[in-house]
Amino acid sequence: MIKQLGAVLPTACVLLSLAMSPAQAATNADTRFKTIYTKEWKWRVTERLARADGDQGVSPVLARVDALVQEARQRYWEGILKELDAIRPADLSPGERVNFAVYRAQVASLADAQRFREYEQPVNADSAFWTDVTFGARRPFKTIEDYRNYLRQLTALPAYFEQETANMRAGLARGFTPPRVTLAGRDVALSSIADARTPQDTVFFTPFKTFPASVPASEQEALRSQAAALIRDTVQPAYGKVLAFFRDEYVPKARTTLAATSMPGGQAYYQSKIVEFTTTNLNADQIHTIGLAEMAKIRAEMHGIMKKVEFKGDLPAFLQFLRTDPQFYAKTPQELLMRAAWTAKKFDAKADQYFGYLPRRRFAILPVPDDQAPFYTAGRGGPGSYWVNTYNLPARALYSLPALTLHESAPGHAFQMPVAQEQKNVPNFRRAYISAFGEGWALYAERLGTEMGIYETPYEEFGMLSYQAWRASRLVVDTGIHAKGWTREQAQAYLMENTALSKHEVETEVDRYISWPGQALSYYLGQMAIQEARARAEKALGAKFDIRNFHDTVLQLGSVPLPVLQQRIDVFIAEGGKSPYPKES
Repeated sequence: MIKQLGAVLPTACVLLSLAMSPAQAATNADTRFKTIYTKEWKWRVTERLARADGDQGVSPVLARVDALVQEARQRYWEGILKELDAIRPADLSPGERVNFAVYRAQVASLADAQRFREYEQPVNADSAFWTDVTFGARRPFKTIEDYRNYLRQLTALPAYFEQETANMRAGLARGFTPPRVTLAGRDVALSSIADARTPQDTVFFTPFKTFPASVPASEQEALRSQAAALIRDTVQPAYGKVLAFFRDEYVPKARTTLAATSMPGGQAYYQSKIVEFTTTNLNADQIHTIGLAEMAKIRAEMHGIMKKVEFKGDLPAFLQFLRTDPQFYAKTPQELLMRAAWTAKKFDAKADQYFGYLPRRRFAILPVPDDQAPFYTAGRGGPGSYWVNTYNLPARALYSLPALTLHESAPGHAFQMPVAQEQKNVPNFRRAYISAFGEGWALYAERLGTEMGIYETPYEEFGMLSYQAWRASRLVVDTGIHAKGWTREQAQAYLMENTALSKHEVETEVDRYISWPGQALSYYLGQMAIQEARARAEKALGAKFDIRNFHDTVLQLGSVPLPVLQQRIDVFIAEGGKSPYPKES
Protein backbone atom coordinates (compact mmCIF):
# COMPACT_ATOMS: atom_id res chain seq x y z
CA MET A 1 0.00 0.00 0.00
CA ILE A 2 2.82 2.42 0.86
CA LYS A 3 4.38 2.03 -2.58
CA GLN A 4 1.04 2.10 -4.40
CA LEU A 5 0.01 5.48 -2.96
CA GLY A 6 3.11 7.00 -4.55
CA ALA A 7 3.57 10.76 -4.31
CA VAL A 8 0.28 11.31 -2.43
CA LEU A 9 1.53 9.33 0.56
CA PRO A 10 4.04 11.74 2.18
CA THR A 11 1.44 14.54 2.61
CA ALA A 12 -1.17 12.08 3.87
CA CYS A 13 1.35 10.61 6.29
CA VAL A 14 2.26 14.01 7.71
CA LEU A 15 -1.40 14.97 8.24
CA LEU A 16 -2.17 11.61 9.84
CA SER A 17 0.88 11.88 12.09
CA LEU A 18 -0.17 15.34 13.28
CA ALA A 19 -3.64 14.05 14.12
CA MET A 20 -2.33 11.20 16.28
CA SER A 21 -0.84 11.30 19.75
CA PRO A 22 2.87 10.38 20.07
CA ALA A 23 1.89 7.00 21.52
CA GLN A 24 -0.50 6.31 18.63
CA ALA A 25 2.12 7.38 16.09
CA ALA A 26 4.68 5.05 17.68
CA THR A 27 2.27 2.14 17.67
CA ASN A 28 1.38 2.78 14.04
CA ALA A 29 5.02 3.18 12.94
CA ASP A 30 6.14 0.15 14.96
CA THR A 31 3.47 -1.99 13.30
CA ARG A 32 4.45 -0.87 9.81
CA PHE A 33 8.14 -1.44 10.51
CA LYS A 34 7.59 -4.91 12.01
CA THR A 35 5.49 -5.87 8.99
CA ILE A 36 8.35 -4.89 6.67
CA TYR A 37 11.15 -6.73 8.45
CA THR A 38 9.03 -9.80 9.21
CA LYS A 39 8.12 -10.10 5.54
CA GLU A 40 11.70 -9.55 4.38
CA TRP A 41 13.15 -12.08 6.81
CA LYS A 42 10.70 -14.76 5.66
CA TRP A 43 11.81 -14.00 2.11
CA ARG A 44 15.48 -14.39 3.14
CA VAL A 45 14.67 -17.82 4.58
CA THR A 46 12.89 -18.79 1.35
CA GLU A 47 15.92 -17.63 -0.64
CA ARG A 48 18.21 -19.73 1.57
CA LEU A 49 20.01 -16.57 2.71
CA ALA A 50 19.02 -17.16 6.34
CA ARG A 51 17.77 -19.96 8.59
CA ALA A 52 14.28 -20.24 10.00
CA ASP A 53 13.80 -20.17 13.76
CA GLY A 54 14.71 -23.48 15.32
CA ASP A 55 16.16 -24.88 12.09
CA GLN A 56 19.30 -26.74 13.16
CA GLY A 57 19.27 -29.41 10.51
CA VAL A 58 21.16 -29.82 7.24
CA SER A 59 19.58 -28.12 4.24
CA PRO A 60 18.76 -30.40 1.30
CA VAL A 61 19.52 -27.62 -1.21
CA LEU A 62 22.06 -24.91 -1.92
CA ALA A 63 20.99 -21.30 -2.50
CA ARG A 64 20.59 -20.17 -6.07
CA VAL A 65 23.24 -17.65 -7.07
CA ASP A 66 22.70 -17.13 -10.81
CA ALA A 67 22.50 -13.63 -12.32
CA LEU A 68 18.70 -13.60 -12.68
CA VAL A 69 18.09 -14.37 -9.01
CA GLN A 70 20.81 -11.90 -7.99
CA GLU A 71 19.14 -9.13 -9.98
CA ALA A 72 15.80 -10.02 -8.41
CA ARG A 73 17.36 -9.75 -4.95
CA GLN A 74 18.67 -6.31 -5.78
CA ARG A 75 15.21 -5.15 -6.82
CA TYR A 76 13.66 -6.68 -3.71
CA TRP A 77 16.06 -4.98 -1.27
CA GLU A 78 15.77 -1.65 -3.07
CA GLY A 79 12.01 -1.96 -2.68
CA ILE A 80 12.42 -2.66 1.04
CA LEU A 81 14.56 0.48 1.37
CA LYS A 82 11.79 2.56 -0.21
CA GLU A 83 9.30 1.12 2.26
CA LEU A 84 11.65 1.89 5.15
CA ASP A 85 12.18 5.45 3.97
CA ALA A 86 8.44 6.03 4.22
CA ILE A 87 8.77 5.60 8.02
CA ARG A 88 10.03 8.44 10.22
CA PRO A 89 12.41 6.96 12.82
CA ALA A 90 11.25 9.64 15.26
CA ASP A 91 7.76 8.08 15.19
CA LEU A 92 9.07 4.70 16.38
CA SER A 93 9.22 3.57 20.00
CA PRO A 94 12.75 3.66 21.52
CA GLY A 95 13.33 -0.08 21.12
CA GLU A 96 12.15 -0.16 17.51
CA ARG A 97 14.22 2.96 16.77
CA VAL A 98 17.34 0.92 17.57
CA ASN A 99 16.06 -1.96 15.48
CA PHE A 100 15.38 0.44 12.61
CA ALA A 101 18.93 1.83 12.68
CA VAL A 102 20.39 -1.67 12.62
CA TYR A 103 18.01 -3.01 9.99
CA ARG A 104 18.15 -0.14 7.52
CA ALA A 105 21.96 -0.16 7.54
CA GLN A 106 21.90 -3.93 7.02
CA VAL A 107 19.53 -3.81 4.06
CA ALA A 108 21.37 -0.84 2.53
CA SER A 109 24.61 -2.82 2.66
CA LEU A 110 22.95 -5.85 1.05
CA ALA A 111 21.47 -3.69 -1.70
CA ASP A 112 24.82 -1.99 -2.35
CA ALA A 113 26.55 -5.34 -2.72
CA GLN A 114 23.97 -6.33 -5.33
CA ARG A 115 24.17 -2.96 -7.08
CA PHE A 116 27.94 -3.33 -7.52
CA ARG A 117 27.40 -7.01 -8.48
CA GLU A 118 29.78 -8.36 -5.86
CA TYR A 119 28.37 -11.81 -6.53
CA GLU A 120 30.49 -11.79 -9.68
CA GLN A 121 33.56 -12.18 -7.47
CA PRO A 122 32.78 -15.20 -5.23
CA VAL A 123 36.48 -15.69 -4.46
CA ASN A 124 39.23 -13.72 -2.77
CA ALA A 125 42.60 -14.44 -1.19
CA ASP A 126 40.92 -15.53 2.04
CA SER A 127 38.02 -17.74 0.93
CA ALA A 128 35.89 -18.89 -1.97
CA PHE A 129 32.61 -20.65 -2.64
CA TRP A 130 34.44 -23.97 -3.00
CA THR A 131 35.88 -23.64 0.51
CA ASP A 132 32.65 -22.31 2.03
CA VAL A 133 30.72 -25.45 1.07
CA THR A 134 33.24 -27.69 2.84
CA PHE A 135 32.28 -26.31 6.25
CA GLY A 136 28.99 -28.17 6.02
CA ALA A 137 30.96 -31.43 6.05
CA ARG A 138 32.66 -30.45 9.30
CA ARG A 139 29.54 -29.73 11.34
CA PRO A 140 28.03 -32.51 13.46
CA PHE A 141 25.08 -34.38 11.96
CA LYS A 142 22.41 -35.49 14.42
CA THR A 143 19.75 -37.43 12.52
CA ILE A 144 19.40 -39.74 9.56
CA GLU A 145 17.49 -36.93 7.85
CA ASP A 146 20.62 -34.75 8.14
CA TYR A 147 22.55 -37.38 6.21
CA ARG A 148 19.88 -37.76 3.56
CA ASN A 149 19.65 -34.00 3.12
CA TYR A 150 23.42 -33.78 2.88
CA LEU A 151 23.42 -36.34 0.07
CA ARG A 152 20.79 -34.21 -1.73
CA GLN A 153 23.05 -31.20 -1.22
CA LEU A 154 26.00 -33.04 -2.81
CA THR A 155 23.77 -33.91 -5.76
CA ALA A 156 23.00 -30.19 -6.20
CA LEU A 157 26.63 -29.09 -5.92
CA PRO A 158 27.55 -29.19 -9.67
CA ALA A 159 24.67 -26.88 -10.59
CA TYR A 160 25.67 -24.49 -7.82
CA PHE A 161 29.28 -24.51 -9.02
CA GLU A 162 28.16 -23.83 -12.59
CA GLN A 163 26.21 -20.77 -11.42
CA GLU A 164 29.21 -19.46 -9.49
CA THR A 165 31.53 -20.10 -12.44
CA ALA A 166 29.16 -18.14 -14.71
CA ASN A 167 29.27 -15.29 -12.18
CA MET A 168 33.07 -15.38 -12.22
CA ARG A 169 33.10 -15.23 -16.03
CA ALA A 170 30.80 -12.19 -15.94
CA GLY A 171 33.09 -10.50 -13.42
CA LEU A 172 36.12 -11.38 -15.51
CA ALA A 173 34.57 -9.78 -18.58
CA ARG A 174 34.27 -6.40 -16.83
CA GLY A 175 37.45 -6.48 -14.75
CA PHE A 176 35.68 -7.26 -11.48
CA THR A 177 38.08 -9.86 -10.04
CA PRO A 178 40.61 -10.10 -7.25
CA PRO A 179 44.08 -8.97 -8.35
CA ARG A 180 45.91 -11.81 -10.09
CA VAL A 181 48.82 -11.67 -7.66
CA THR A 182 46.55 -12.54 -4.72
CA LEU A 183 45.26 -15.73 -6.38
CA ALA A 184 48.58 -17.57 -6.61
CA GLY A 185 48.32 -20.97 -4.95
CA ARG A 186 44.63 -20.57 -4.13
CA ASP A 187 43.85 -23.60 -6.30
CA VAL A 188 45.13 -25.95 -3.58
CA ALA A 189 41.67 -26.21 -1.98
CA LEU A 190 40.23 -27.20 -5.36
CA SER A 191 42.92 -29.74 -6.18
CA SER A 192 42.69 -31.33 -2.73
CA ILE A 193 39.17 -32.45 -3.70
CA ALA A 194 39.48 -32.91 -7.45
CA ASP A 195 42.72 -34.91 -7.26
CA ALA A 196 41.95 -36.91 -4.11
CA ARG A 197 42.81 -40.58 -4.59
CA THR A 198 39.50 -41.83 -3.20
CA PRO A 199 36.21 -40.20 -2.10
CA GLN A 200 37.10 -41.21 1.45
CA ASP A 201 40.16 -38.94 1.27
CA THR A 202 38.03 -35.81 0.79
CA VAL A 203 36.52 -33.63 3.48
CA PHE A 204 33.05 -34.37 2.09
CA PHE A 205 33.24 -37.93 3.42
CA THR A 206 33.92 -36.76 6.99
CA PRO A 207 30.33 -37.12 8.28
CA PHE A 208 30.23 -40.75 7.12
CA LYS A 209 33.29 -41.91 9.06
CA THR A 210 31.35 -42.00 12.32
CA PHE A 211 27.61 -41.87 12.93
CA PRO A 212 25.57 -40.74 15.92
CA ALA A 213 23.51 -43.36 17.75
CA SER A 214 20.36 -41.93 16.16
CA VAL A 215 21.34 -43.45 12.77
CA PRO A 216 20.50 -47.18 12.68
CA ALA A 217 23.50 -49.44 12.02
CA SER A 218 21.52 -51.08 9.21
CA GLU A 219 21.44 -47.72 7.35
CA GLN A 220 25.04 -46.67 7.85
CA GLU A 221 26.71 -48.77 5.16
CA ALA A 222 24.15 -47.74 2.56
CA LEU A 223 24.73 -44.07 3.40
CA ARG A 224 28.49 -44.55 3.11
CA SER A 225 28.13 -46.19 -0.28
CA GLN A 226 25.86 -43.45 -1.57
CA ALA A 227 28.22 -40.77 -0.31
CA ALA A 228 31.28 -42.37 -1.87
CA ALA A 229 29.52 -42.70 -5.22
CA LEU A 230 28.25 -39.11 -5.15
CA ILE A 231 31.63 -37.69 -4.21
CA ARG A 232 33.41 -39.72 -6.90
CA ASP A 233 30.90 -39.20 -9.71
CA THR A 234 29.47 -35.75 -8.89
CA VAL A 235 31.53 -33.71 -6.44
CA GLN A 236 35.07 -34.47 -7.63
CA PRO A 237 34.26 -33.83 -11.31
CA ALA A 238 32.62 -30.51 -10.34
CA TYR A 239 35.77 -29.49 -8.46
CA GLY A 240 37.90 -30.62 -11.40
CA LYS A 241 35.89 -28.46 -13.78
CA VAL A 242 36.27 -25.35 -11.60
CA LEU A 243 39.96 -26.14 -11.08
CA ALA A 244 40.60 -26.16 -14.83
CA PHE A 245 38.64 -22.91 -15.28
CA PHE A 246 40.48 -21.26 -12.39
CA ARG A 247 43.95 -22.26 -13.58
CA ASP A 248 43.51 -21.88 -17.33
CA GLU A 249 41.12 -18.95 -17.68
CA TYR A 250 40.40 -17.02 -14.49
CA VAL A 251 43.84 -16.44 -13.00
CA PRO A 252 45.59 -15.62 -16.31
CA LYS A 253 42.92 -13.01 -17.15
CA ALA A 254 42.39 -11.58 -13.64
CA ARG A 255 43.13 -7.88 -13.25
CA THR A 256 46.67 -6.72 -12.56
CA THR A 257 45.70 -3.55 -10.66
CA LEU A 258 45.35 -3.61 -6.86
CA ALA A 259 43.07 -0.75 -5.83
CA ALA A 260 39.33 -1.12 -5.35
CA THR A 261 39.07 2.35 -6.90
CA SER A 262 40.42 0.86 -10.15
CA MET A 263 37.49 -1.60 -10.32
CA PRO A 264 34.10 -0.91 -11.90
CA GLY A 265 32.38 1.54 -9.58
CA GLY A 266 35.67 3.15 -8.62
CA GLN A 267 35.63 5.48 -5.64
CA ALA A 268 31.93 4.93 -5.03
CA TYR A 269 32.52 1.20 -4.72
CA TYR A 270 35.33 1.60 -2.17
CA GLN A 271 33.30 4.12 -0.18
CA SER A 272 30.42 1.63 -0.05
CA LYS A 273 32.81 -0.91 1.49
CA ILE A 274 34.00 1.67 4.03
CA VAL A 275 30.39 2.30 5.05
CA GLU A 276 29.61 -1.42 5.21
CA PHE A 277 32.62 -2.40 7.28
CA THR A 278 32.94 0.64 9.57
CA THR A 279 29.26 1.74 9.81
CA THR A 280 30.55 5.32 9.61
CA ASN A 281 30.70 7.99 6.91
CA LEU A 282 34.44 8.49 7.25
CA ASN A 283 36.37 8.70 3.99
CA ALA A 284 39.68 7.09 3.04
CA ASP A 285 41.79 10.18 3.83
CA GLN A 286 40.28 10.55 7.31
CA ILE A 287 40.82 6.87 8.10
CA HIS A 288 44.40 6.96 6.84
CA THR A 289 45.15 9.91 9.14
CA ILE A 290 43.59 8.15 12.14
CA GLY A 291 45.71 5.09 11.43
CA LEU A 292 48.97 7.05 11.33
CA ALA A 293 48.15 8.79 14.62
CA GLU A 294 47.24 5.54 16.39
CA MET A 295 50.37 3.80 15.10
CA ALA A 296 52.51 6.53 16.70
CA LYS A 297 50.83 5.92 20.09
CA ILE A 298 51.33 2.16 19.89
CA ARG A 299 54.99 2.48 18.91
CA ALA A 300 55.56 4.53 22.07
CA GLU A 301 54.08 1.66 24.13
CA MET A 302 56.30 -0.81 22.28
CA HIS A 303 59.40 1.13 23.24
CA GLY A 304 58.25 0.95 26.85
CA ILE A 305 58.24 -2.88 26.68
CA MET A 306 61.69 -2.87 25.08
CA LYS A 307 62.99 -0.88 28.06
CA LYS A 308 61.30 -3.29 30.47
CA VAL A 309 63.14 -6.30 28.98
CA GLU A 310 66.35 -4.23 28.70
CA PHE A 311 66.73 -4.85 24.99
CA LYS A 312 69.76 -3.09 23.55
CA GLY A 313 68.79 -2.02 20.07
CA ASP A 314 66.10 -0.32 18.01
CA LEU A 315 62.59 -1.51 17.14
CA PRO A 316 63.57 -3.27 13.88
CA ALA A 317 66.24 -5.23 15.77
CA PHE A 318 63.74 -6.18 18.47
CA LEU A 319 61.23 -7.34 15.87
CA GLN A 320 63.90 -9.43 14.20
CA PHE A 321 64.78 -10.98 17.58
CA LEU A 322 61.13 -11.87 18.18
CA ARG A 323 60.73 -13.38 14.72
CA THR A 324 63.81 -15.60 14.92
CA ASP A 325 64.50 -16.68 18.52
CA PRO A 326 63.37 -20.33 18.98
CA GLN A 327 62.14 -19.69 22.53
CA PHE A 328 59.09 -17.93 21.07
CA TYR A 329 57.84 -20.78 18.86
CA ALA A 330 56.07 -24.08 19.45
CA LYS A 331 57.82 -27.28 18.39
CA THR A 332 54.65 -29.20 17.54
CA PRO A 333 51.06 -28.41 16.50
CA GLN A 334 49.89 -30.01 19.74
CA GLU A 335 51.99 -27.59 21.79
CA LEU A 336 50.43 -24.62 20.00
CA LEU A 337 46.92 -25.97 20.59
CA MET A 338 47.65 -26.67 24.26
CA ARG A 339 49.04 -23.17 24.82
CA ALA A 340 45.88 -21.74 23.27
CA ALA A 341 43.78 -23.89 25.60
CA TRP A 342 45.80 -22.69 28.61
CA THR A 343 45.03 -19.05 27.81
CA ALA A 344 41.35 -19.85 27.33
CA LYS A 345 41.21 -21.44 30.79
CA LYS A 346 42.96 -18.44 32.34
CA PHE A 347 40.11 -16.32 31.04
CA ASP A 348 37.55 -18.69 32.58
CA ALA A 349 39.07 -18.05 36.01
CA LYS A 350 38.48 -14.29 35.66
CA ALA A 351 35.28 -14.23 33.62
CA ASP A 352 32.81 -13.49 36.44
CA GLN A 353 34.86 -10.49 37.55
CA TYR A 354 34.32 -8.77 34.19
CA PHE A 355 30.99 -10.13 32.91
CA GLY A 356 27.67 -10.62 34.63
CA TYR A 357 26.15 -12.63 31.80
CA LEU A 358 28.10 -15.68 30.61
CA PRO A 359 26.93 -17.49 27.46
CA ARG A 360 25.80 -21.11 27.72
CA ARG A 361 27.52 -22.06 24.45
CA ARG A 362 31.02 -23.53 24.90
CA PHE A 363 33.69 -23.77 22.22
CA ALA A 364 36.22 -26.32 20.98
CA ILE A 365 39.82 -25.52 20.06
CA LEU A 366 40.59 -27.04 16.66
CA PRO A 367 43.38 -26.94 14.07
CA VAL A 368 42.65 -25.19 10.78
CA PRO A 369 42.04 -27.88 8.10
CA ASP A 370 45.11 -28.72 6.02
CA ASP A 371 43.50 -27.74 2.72
CA GLN A 372 42.90 -24.17 3.94
CA ALA A 373 45.77 -23.59 6.35
CA PRO A 374 48.47 -22.25 3.96
CA PHE A 375 46.49 -19.09 3.17
CA TYR A 376 44.36 -18.88 6.31
CA THR A 377 44.68 -16.37 9.13
CA ALA A 378 46.48 -17.29 12.37
CA GLY A 379 43.15 -18.17 13.90
CA ARG A 380 39.43 -17.67 13.62
CA GLY A 381 36.61 -18.04 16.11
CA GLY A 382 32.86 -18.14 16.36
CA PRO A 383 30.03 -19.95 18.13
CA GLY A 384 31.33 -23.35 19.20
CA SER A 385 34.80 -23.15 17.62
CA TYR A 386 38.22 -21.52 17.90
CA TRP A 387 40.36 -22.55 14.92
CA VAL A 388 44.13 -22.31 15.45
CA ASN A 389 46.40 -22.40 12.41
CA THR A 390 49.15 -24.95 13.09
CA TYR A 391 50.59 -24.70 9.56
CA ASN A 392 54.15 -23.29 9.36
CA LEU A 393 54.88 -23.20 13.10
CA PRO A 394 57.85 -20.79 12.73
CA ALA A 395 55.24 -18.22 11.68
CA ARG A 396 53.03 -18.73 14.77
CA ALA A 397 54.63 -16.80 17.64
CA LEU A 398 53.74 -17.93 21.16
CA TYR A 399 54.03 -14.36 22.47
CA SER A 400 51.09 -13.40 20.21
CA LEU A 401 48.99 -16.46 21.05
CA PRO A 402 47.32 -15.06 24.21
CA ALA A 403 46.07 -12.00 22.30
CA LEU A 404 44.93 -14.19 19.41
CA THR A 405 43.08 -16.47 21.83
CA LEU A 406 41.28 -13.63 23.60
CA HIS A 407 40.24 -12.25 20.19
CA GLU A 408 38.99 -15.47 18.62
CA SER A 409 37.68 -17.41 21.63
CA ALA A 410 36.60 -15.74 24.88
CA PRO A 411 35.81 -12.97 25.55
CA GLY A 412 36.06 -12.38 21.78
CA HIS A 413 34.16 -14.03 18.94
CA ALA A 414 33.32 -17.39 20.57
CA PHE A 415 31.88 -15.43 23.53
CA GLN A 416 30.29 -12.36 21.92
CA MET A 417 28.43 -14.21 19.19
CA PRO A 418 26.71 -16.72 21.52
CA VAL A 419 25.70 -13.87 23.84
CA ALA A 420 24.06 -12.19 20.85
CA GLN A 421 22.31 -15.40 19.83
CA GLU A 422 20.99 -16.01 23.34
CA GLN A 423 19.20 -12.67 23.65
CA LYS A 424 15.44 -13.01 23.97
CA ASN A 425 12.71 -11.09 22.17
CA VAL A 426 14.88 -9.56 19.47
CA PRO A 427 14.19 -9.77 15.72
CA ASN A 428 16.16 -12.35 13.77
CA PHE A 429 18.03 -9.71 11.81
CA ARG A 430 19.60 -8.48 15.06
CA ARG A 431 21.57 -11.74 15.23
CA ALA A 432 23.39 -10.95 11.98
CA TYR A 433 27.07 -10.06 12.28
CA ILE A 434 28.26 -6.47 11.85
CA SER A 435 32.00 -6.38 11.35
CA ALA A 436 32.76 -3.02 13.00
CA PHE A 437 31.04 -4.13 16.19
CA GLY A 438 32.14 -7.78 16.27
CA GLU A 439 35.75 -7.22 15.25
CA GLY A 440 35.94 -4.07 17.35
CA TRP A 441 34.78 -6.03 20.39
CA ALA A 442 37.28 -8.84 19.74
CA LEU A 443 40.14 -6.35 19.48
CA TYR A 444 38.92 -4.64 22.66
CA ALA A 445 39.06 -8.10 24.28
CA GLU A 446 42.79 -8.26 23.49
CA ARG A 447 43.41 -4.99 25.36
CA LEU A 448 41.17 -6.17 28.18
CA GLY A 449 43.58 -9.05 28.71
CA THR A 450 46.03 -6.59 30.28
CA GLU A 451 43.51 -5.65 32.98
CA MET A 452 42.59 -9.29 33.51
CA GLY A 453 46.18 -10.38 34.06
CA ILE A 454 46.21 -12.75 31.09
CA TYR A 455 49.61 -11.64 29.78
CA GLU A 456 52.26 -13.21 32.00
CA THR A 457 55.44 -11.82 30.43
CA PRO A 458 56.49 -8.53 28.82
CA TYR A 459 56.87 -10.45 25.57
CA GLU A 460 53.21 -11.52 25.67
CA GLU A 461 52.25 -7.92 26.39
CA PHE A 462 54.34 -6.89 23.40
CA GLY A 463 52.53 -9.54 21.37
CA MET A 464 49.28 -7.80 22.29
CA LEU A 465 50.76 -4.45 21.23
CA SER A 466 51.98 -5.97 17.99
CA TYR A 467 48.43 -7.14 17.33
CA GLN A 468 47.14 -3.67 18.15
CA ALA A 469 49.65 -2.24 15.69
CA TRP A 470 48.63 -4.86 13.15
CA ARG A 471 45.01 -3.65 13.29
CA ALA A 472 45.87 0.06 13.44
CA SER A 473 48.22 -0.39 10.49
CA ARG A 474 45.31 -1.82 8.52
CA LEU A 475 43.75 1.65 8.55
CA VAL A 476 46.91 2.88 6.83
CA VAL A 477 47.46 -0.09 4.54
CA ASP A 478 43.88 -0.67 3.35
CA THR A 479 43.36 2.98 2.45
CA GLY A 480 46.90 3.14 1.09
CA ILE A 481 46.26 0.26 -1.31
CA HIS A 482 42.72 1.12 -2.33
CA ALA A 483 42.81 4.92 -2.42
CA LYS A 484 46.42 6.11 -2.45
CA GLY A 485 48.17 3.94 -4.99
CA TRP A 486 50.26 1.80 -2.61
CA THR A 487 51.98 -1.27 -4.02
CA ARG A 488 51.80 -4.75 -2.53
CA GLU A 489 55.48 -4.48 -1.55
CA GLN A 490 54.88 -1.12 0.13
CA ALA A 491 52.05 -2.56 2.20
CA GLN A 492 54.13 -5.61 3.19
CA ALA A 493 57.04 -3.39 4.21
CA TYR A 494 54.78 -1.25 6.40
CA LEU A 495 53.56 -4.30 8.34
CA MET A 496 57.07 -5.76 8.64
CA GLU A 497 58.39 -2.46 10.03
CA ASN A 498 55.57 -1.86 12.51
CA THR A 499 54.49 -5.28 13.81
CA ALA A 500 56.10 -8.52 14.97
CA LEU A 501 54.10 -10.57 12.47
CA SER A 502 56.11 -13.19 10.57
CA LYS A 503 56.86 -12.70 6.88
CA HIS A 504 54.38 -15.48 6.02
CA GLU A 505 51.61 -13.79 7.99
CA VAL A 506 52.41 -10.40 6.49
CA GLU A 507 52.17 -11.78 2.96
CA THR A 508 48.87 -13.62 3.51
CA GLU A 509 47.37 -10.67 5.38
CA VAL A 510 48.27 -8.07 2.76
CA ASP A 511 46.79 -10.27 0.04
CA ARG A 512 43.62 -10.50 2.12
CA TYR A 513 43.36 -6.71 2.37
CA ILE A 514 44.02 -6.31 -1.36
CA SER A 515 41.29 -8.75 -2.37
CA TRP A 516 38.76 -7.81 0.35
CA PRO A 517 38.61 -4.00 0.35
CA GLY A 518 37.36 -2.30 3.49
CA GLN A 519 37.07 -5.34 5.77
CA ALA A 520 40.39 -4.58 7.45
CA LEU A 521 39.04 -1.20 8.59
CA SER A 522 36.48 -2.77 10.93
CA TYR A 523 38.77 -3.77 13.77
CA TYR A 524 40.50 -0.71 15.06
CA LEU A 525 37.69 1.77 14.42
CA GLY A 526 35.33 -0.57 16.27
CA GLN A 527 37.70 -0.90 19.20
CA MET A 528 38.15 2.87 19.36
CA ALA A 529 34.37 3.31 19.58
CA ILE A 530 34.07 0.84 22.47
CA GLN A 531 37.02 2.36 24.33
CA GLU A 532 35.59 5.86 23.86
CA ALA A 533 32.19 4.72 25.13
CA ARG A 534 33.79 3.09 28.18
CA ALA A 535 35.90 6.17 28.99
CA ARG A 536 32.81 8.36 28.74
CA ALA A 537 30.84 6.05 31.05
CA GLU A 538 33.66 5.82 33.60
CA LYS A 539 33.99 9.60 33.73
CA ALA A 540 30.25 10.23 34.01
CA LEU A 541 29.45 7.48 36.52
CA GLY A 542 32.54 7.63 38.73
CA ALA A 543 32.19 5.19 41.63
CA LYS A 544 28.91 3.87 40.18
CA PHE A 545 30.70 2.45 37.14
CA ASP A 546 30.66 -1.36 37.15
CA ILE A 547 32.74 -2.99 34.42
CA ARG A 548 30.43 -6.03 34.36
CA ASN A 549 27.37 -3.89 33.73
CA PHE A 550 29.18 -1.98 30.98
CA HIS A 551 30.32 -5.15 29.22
CA ASP A 552 26.87 -6.75 29.54
CA THR A 553 25.26 -3.62 28.10
CA VAL A 554 27.57 -3.63 25.09
CA LEU A 555 27.23 -7.35 24.41
CA GLN A 556 23.46 -7.43 24.93
CA LEU A 557 23.15 -5.22 21.85
CA GLY A 558 24.19 -8.20 19.73
CA SER A 559 25.85 -6.51 16.77
CA VAL A 560 24.98 -2.94 15.85
CA PRO A 561 26.36 0.03 13.90
CA LEU A 562 28.82 2.07 15.96
CA PRO A 563 26.53 5.13 16.29
CA VAL A 564 23.86 2.87 17.84
CA LEU A 565 26.44 1.64 20.37
CA GLN A 566 27.22 5.21 21.38
CA GLN A 567 23.54 6.02 21.78
CA ARG A 568 23.03 2.96 23.99
CA ILE A 569 25.88 4.02 26.26
CA ASP A 570 24.26 7.46 26.57
CA VAL A 571 21.19 5.66 27.96
CA PHE A 572 23.42 3.46 30.17
CA ILE A 573 24.92 6.60 31.69
CA ALA A 574 21.55 8.32 32.10
CA GLU A 575 20.20 5.25 33.92
CA GLY A 576 23.09 5.27 36.39
CA GLY A 577 25.12 2.41 34.92
CA LYS A 578 22.70 -0.35 35.87
CA SER A 579 22.83 -3.90 34.51
CA PRO A 580 20.75 -4.51 31.36
CA TYR A 581 19.54 -7.80 32.85
CA PRO A 582 16.71 -7.81 35.41
CA LYS A 583 17.65 -9.08 38.85
CA GLU A 584 16.24 -12.45 39.83
CA SER A 585 13.65 -12.23 42.58
